[in-house]
Amino acid sequence: MIRQCDDDYSNYSSEHTLVAVEDRVSAARVRASVQKQKQKQKQNQNQKQNQNQKQNQENMLRVRCLRGGSRGAEAAHLIGDMAGRALSGWASRAFRNSSSSAAAHLPMDEPVHEHAHEECPVSAYNEWDPLEEVIVGRAENACVPPFTVEVKANTYEKYWPFYQQHGGNTFPKDHVKKAVAEIEEMCNILRHEGVTVRRPEPVDWSVEYKTPDFSSTGMYAAMPRDILMVVGNEIIEAPMAWRARFFEYRAYRPLIKEYFRRGAKWTTAPKPTMSDELYDQDYPIRTVEDRHKLAAQGKFVTTEFEPCFDAADFIRAGTDIFVQRSQVTNFMGIEWMRRHLAPTYKIHIISFKDPNPMHIDATFNIIGPGLVLSNPDRPCRQIDMFKKAGWTVATPPTPLIPDNHPLWMSSKWLSMNVLMLDEKRVMVDANEMTIQKMFENLGIKTIKVSIRHANSLGGGFHCWTTDVRRRGSLQSYFL
Repeated sequence: MIRQCDDDYSNYSSEHTLVAVEDRVSAARVRASVQKQKQKQKQNQNQKQNQNQKQNQENMLRVRCLRGGSRGAEAAHLIGDMAGRALSGWASRAFRNSSSSAAAHLPMDEPVHEHAHEECPVSAYNEWDPLEEVIVGRAENACVPPFTVEVKANTYEKYWPFYQQHGGNTFPKDHVKKAVAEIEEMCNILRHEGVTVRRPEPVDWSVEYKTPDFSSTGMYAAMPRDILMVVGNEIIEAPMAWRARFFEYRAYRPLIKEYFRRGAKWTTAPKPTMSDELYDQDYPIRTVEDRHKLAAQGKFVTTEFEPCFDAADFIRAGTDIFVQRSQVTNFMGIEWMRRHLAPTYKIHIISFKDPNPMHIDATFNIIGPGLVLSNPDRPCRQIDMFKKAGWTVATPPTPLIPDNHPLWMSSKWLSMNVLMLDEKRVMVDANEMTIQKMFENLGIKTIKVSIRHANSLGGGFHCWTTDVRRRGSLQSYFL
């Protein structure tokens, strides 16, 4: 009996010990499993945190790439390296899906594409780096602007009857037809020189429009230099100062939107109301002497009621941009540009002995690093600061354009309104042999084109174009 109890106890004890061992093993397994799960959760959290950090970094780089500048260029290279380490299809989709908050609200059928390996289609820092792409204006449907006070102040007295008679109507059709042919030939020659040529849309400028402050007909889209200015990777749309040019931007919008979608910055300056307060309605001009006197006193037809400027009153030399106060560009407009472009760019106001200042590029045309054409009839009052900086000041010869050739909106000095294709190539009028010789003496090859009839509409090669892309980088040329 006792033996049976001992056997029962022994059996019970063995079974209990086995159960206890099994319980301890099971508990250990549970603890190990829990520990393993915790480690796995921690690894997943760390992996997710690293992915978020990487994604945030990529997003910041893409925003910087969109904003442009030296940081944007650096960001573009970094994004390219990251994209190269992934599958090309994934990189393409990821980059397309990543956009700035400003682009997030664009229509789905017109997306903004950011490509890590594609350069910005807009890039120009000066007037002479190798030209790759350019907008050339159109003479088609060009109309004579109504003879308003701002038009009177910017035109010569001998043409006032022409404006009074034809204002609101097209320019003489035969003349415009010849101008169109000349500009087409100019475009062909630019293409032959390796330059991509873009054109604004044709518009019927004879249609009358009305705002709360004025009514007018349009003018043309012949001179993109007047309305568009490229600074780095940014297109700046000028507000203009003539009522007849209020809606001129519409001809260029399809192009600008295309450049924007491909990565360019796009800025539209504040649009003036162009109400009567913007103009001195009693601006006293009767003779050339009146013009000289008023210009010397710093009086212009445009007031300081609101900002206004034409882009053609600015000329670029890397980090330094020069501008004049003129009949179409007031100090408020200049100040807007100064604040907008600071601190990367410095705006310098210069002035000339010019009785009718309007657009700087037939008076002071920078054609190379430290090389400027300075009109002898309109000397620059600040020319010494350029000479002290070591610049070469070249004096263009007297223009050869005949006195009887109509120049409804400009002077003969369009001969110096040239377009640099690079430092050693210049597009110049085929009829101006003396200035061709000057360029040859400077070691610059001349690309000759005749645009005499196009000149009549108010511009030379520089006026008729806006350089969209030049191959170069931002530098300082003026100390």
